[in-house]
Amino acid sequence: MPRRPLVVGNWKMNGLRASLKEIAAVNAAYDLVLQERLDLVICPPATLILTAAEQHQHGAMLLGAQDCAATSNGAHTGDLSAVMLQDVGATYVIVGHSERRADHGETDALVKAKALRALSAGLIPIICVGETLAERERDKAFDIVGAQLSTSLPDDGQINFVVAYEPVWAIGTGMTPTANDIASMHAFIRRSIEERLGKAASQQIRILYGGSVKPENAQTLLNVDNVDGALVGGASLNISDFMEIAAVYR
Repeated sequence: MPRRPLVVGNWKMNGLRASLKEIAAVNAAYDLVLQERLDLVICPPATLILTAAEQHQHGAMLLGAQDCAATSNGAHTGDLSAVMLQDVGATYVIVGHSERRADHGETDALVKAKALRALSAGLIPIICVGETLAERERDKAFDIVGAQLSTSLPDDGQINFVVAYEPVWAIGTGMTPTANDIASMHAFIRRSIEERLGKAASQQIRILYGGSVKPENAQTLLNVDNVDGALVGGASLNISDFMEIAAVYR
């Protein structure tokens, strides 16, 4: 079976209650043709998930969270557990985003723990990996991503997760790797998953590209071999841009 494309909008730390109308606009634009061809997810701030889920409980668009705790409950002030996020309407959760790794010092082991906690709560984790510009310039991109995959992915036979390749140097910069660079890395990620979980599993797991995806380059990027969709940052805040990216699959 071909992998079903997935396009995810990561709003990051943007969005107030007034932004719920933007989520409504995405849900309305996610028409029957697109519903047949791809999964569409918005990951707003956690403060908006419950209201958005209640307003669109009969819509086809899905909601995700941008992070979750590695524990299920307890004395962890300020943290949100995967169970809490699932309870208010999230279906997906991003873990290990480069901004979490860089700004909060998240390790591969912590990312893996979060992914496992998400799976146990019934959420689908989107596990992010990617190299910095310095690492790429030192020809370490495959070493870095390979190491992240080996210690961030679940290793207990569970395969209901997504991998997102986000070259750190391309996030929010307007810079993007070449199509050949992306194809090489996504093929490497696919092989790494196969070595870890077997060929059948590797063919089911979706690998997204994330890093300055926008309408002008979406057609090229989303048609690269082993690219099963996109993790969209800034462009997801503009509904017309986000839906134009999704429309690549129309």
